[in-house]
Amino acid sequence: QVQLVESGGGLVQPGGSLRLSCAASGSIFSINAMGWYRQAPGKQRELVATISSGGSTNYADSVKGRFTISRDNAKNTVYLQMNSLKPEETAVYYCNALIHRYGSRQYNDYWGQGTQVTVSS
Repeated sequence: QVQLVESGGGLVQPGGSLRLSCAASGSIFSINAMGWYRQAPGKQRELVATISSGGSTNYADSVKGRFTISRDNAKNTVYLQMNSLKPEETAVYYCNALIHRYGSRQYNDYWGQGTQVTVSS
């Protein structure tokens, strides 16, 4: 019933920028927090940034000052603006959202399929 679809990934040179988007669709009553995670080859998935329904943000220390998370509640979409990208940030980036579905009594976590970001010369 609920689907998260990421877009905007691709190949970028070190120091370059990318803007990721994630749109939620389906039987959605409301969306609480949304966030971005990434998983590099051979490593565990890690938190990149989160944003609350009220707009409060939280970032991993490694991306502070370079990445910006934002959301458009009318479009059920969360964005991640990534600047000054580093090769070590090559990973699959996943969208996450805490969503209250129609007919549900609670919020549950939903994940997108992921979008590949490759930072390389």
